[in-house]
Amino acid sequence: MSTSVTGPVAGPAGAARPADARRALVAGSVGNFIEWYEFGVYGCFATVIAGHFFTPEGGSAAEGLVRTYASFALAFFFRPVGAAVFGRLGDRVGRRPALVLVVCLMTGATTLIGALPTYASIGAAAPWLLTLLRILQGLSAGGEFGGAVSLMTESAPPGRRGRYGAWQSFTVALGLLAGAGAAAVLASVLTPSQLEGWGWRVPFLLALPMGLAALGLRLRLDEPPVVVAAAGGGETACGGETVGGKAPAEAYGEGPAGATACGGPAGRGSGGTVRAVVLGVGRVMGWSAAGYTFLVVLPSYLQSTLNATFQQALVATALANLGFASSILPAGAVSDRIGRRTVMVAGALLVAVFALPLLNLVQDVGGSPYVKGAALLAAGAVVGLMGGPGPAMLAEMFPTRVRCTGLGLAYALANALFSGCAGLIITEAVARTGDVDMPAHYAAAACAVSALALLTLRGDDHLRPLR
Repeated sequence: MSTSVTGPVAGPAGAARPADARRALVAGSVGNFIEWYEFGVYGCFATVIAGHFFTPEGGSAAEGLVRTYASFALAFFFRPVGAAVFGRLGDRVGRRPALVLVVCLMTGATTLIGALPTYASIGAAAPWLLTLLRILQGLSAGGEFGGAVSLMTESAPPGRRGRYGAWQSFTVALGLLAGAGAAAVLASVLTPSQLEGWGWRVPFLLALPMGLAALGLRLRLDEPPVVVAAAGGGETACGGETVGGKAPAEAYGEGPAGATACGGPAGRGSGGTVRAVVLGVGRVMGWSAAGYTFLVVLPSYLQSTLNATFQQALVATALANLGFASSILPAGAVSDRIGRRTVMVAGALLVAVFALPLLNLVQDVGGSPYVKGAALLAAGAVVGLMGGPGPAMLAEMFPTRVRCTGLGLAYALANALFSGCAGLIITEAVARTGDVDMPAHYAAAACAVSALALLTLRGDDHLRPLR
């Protein structure tokens, strides 16, 4: 390992000092907030963006929306590239340099979207430029998750990895809510023509001051003690930190050095890491698919399929995200007590069973608005049962020397396959089959498979030290 890092000395149990842990939590969270704020804005304004960039004269609104989601999906397929590039940087050079570069790239790309000329101004170059900026966002987002989650879980006090990692998902919810809130405010103070003409640009431009604030926080970061110890030679041969001079397996009475610590999914070299990445994809695919279906794709689905107004779609999105936000931190905290497996399997099974009934309640034209609101809150809350413990679960799958890269790749691949394509798959499937229940079928199927992968988790993973 060729890591070159400096930072605070580890405490008695290898944990960061409380002030450093809090600083890591805030600095790690703020980048996630900006990233998902932009995704929330993009999702809310998908129909507007389609009209400005992807619908040449003679094209239908549905065609424009499909092209918009195709651009959305393409950006997601660059997330694994970003996870590999920035993850490698985070593992070899340090968490802080990787996170600083990521927030700069993310902020620049999002701000430029707000200043981009439309199809009416520059013709066919407009959608290509927008797609290029979305690709840059995909690269930065791929690097963001691995670096931020590694930083937050490695800096967490003993017994609180689930709670600290849950802040990554919590700031996802806050970012999506902020994006929907910004769109709602603009929709209420601007006329429809003003919103379509220039108002949609404002939320993207607001990313610039937010990004500068995040940059300032990250420049003041210290590396987590476990990373400093690894750089100083405190690692075992398989990449786990030593505990009292012994490998974790020996120190905790789990057999000879290397037996358990190196025998996990991410032990035994690159082959073990690849297997762990594949297994990680399976474990989070339900979270990815259900999260994007209910939290991001919902606004344009309601408008294009159920003829909802823009304001109605925003309210629905806000309620789903409020439900998501309300369950994330409790789910992470509970997973520190009873284990990641129990909480995440419960969330996956609840989505698999109740996705269709919940969507049918929302679709009911004559239904009570209060019942619909409760259904949306519930849909978001069950996704939070997976999103809360998910970051810590992934961090516990990989040793320090490959943690940024491994968990970043697992999350990025799951998002590329099951989130980035969600809008495109659902829109195309509804158009071809006429089945307006497709969002529920998609989320339920992904969560059913994910539940099987989550059952392979050990019940005591949350009690073991990070390797």
